[in-house]
Amino acid sequence: MAYSPDMELHPDARRLADQAVPRDLRTVPLDVLRTGAAVQARARGDGPSVAMIREEMVAGVPVRLYRPAAASGAAVVYFHGGGWVLGGLDSIDRTCRLLADGADLTVVNVDYRLAPEHPFPAAFDDALAVTRWAVDGGGDLGIDGARVGVAGDSAGGNLAAAVALACRSAVAAQLLVYPAVDATMSSASAQSYVEGPGLVADEMRWFYEQYAPGVPRDEWRLSPLLAPDLTGAPPALVITAEHDPLRDEGESYALALAEAGVDATSVRYQGVTHGFFGWGAVIAPGATATAQAIDWLSQRLRSGHRGHGPRSRQGVA
Repeated sequence: MAYSPDMELHPDARRLADQAVPRDLRTVPLDVLRTGAAVQARARGDGPSVAMIREEMVAGVPVRLYRPAAASGAAVVYFHGGGWVLGGLDSIDRTCRLLADGADLTVVNVDYRLAPEHPFPAAFDDALAVTRWAVDGGGDLGIDGARVGVAGDSAGGNLAAAVALACRSAVAAQLLVYPAVDATMSSASAQSYVEGPGLVADEMRWFYEQYAPGVPRDEWRLSPLLAPDLTGAPPALVITAEHDPLRDEGESYALALAEAGVDATSVRYQGVTHGFFGWGAVIAPGATATAQAIDWLSQRLRSGHRGHGPRSRQGVA
């Protein structure tokens, strides 16, 4: 079904949706879109204090590093969402603080190059380079290369999934939050969610046009779901939103991973739209999903043990 004013949304998600300003990505200047995304990032609220936060260049890519006082040696490399076009270090500052503080791990927030100025595979190349740096020990951070995970939401989930395939023998876990993993956008949810609050299908298609013009939609770095071989990929937690055009492809990816022998779990959060994960300060399911992600990363990266597959668990929250 398409979005409608009477759609069953969680009360917190409904309040946020009612405050949203309608937009048309095709007609709004890019600088205005990016300014609006930055304003939204600030509205998500502050995260907890972390003992060390610093910015530096890693393999030519700007990053922001978060290291809690009780850092365990494990690390997560996080890629922000925004359709490969919007966002930056501040987009996920709160999320990175929460993960670092809650899971006692170092978080690497990656400011990868944005499209359309830097089209595919620039963002992937940056994501891969920073992940390899973390696996190699992360400079002076004392990262245990056997306990490095990747994570991302939306377009960042695409980058995390693709990097996990490129480094499948080195990455210990992948946290994918409503990931974009099928550029063909042929799933039922991609065909159905065409209007209303949150991300809609035409917006996602516009993002793909900016990021990967002329690139075959079955290119595995663009569409990890269509990769010819998923065996050996790291364990995965896939978080999806009920009212999201990317819902079905994320859940299909978790199933495909499990069928390839990977320990994969997918959880669908009911009554919310795309983007809810970053709004945990005002949307209760976002806070619940963040807590789930913290707990899962803590368990997966405690020893770097990958677990045994295939195990596919699907649930709703």
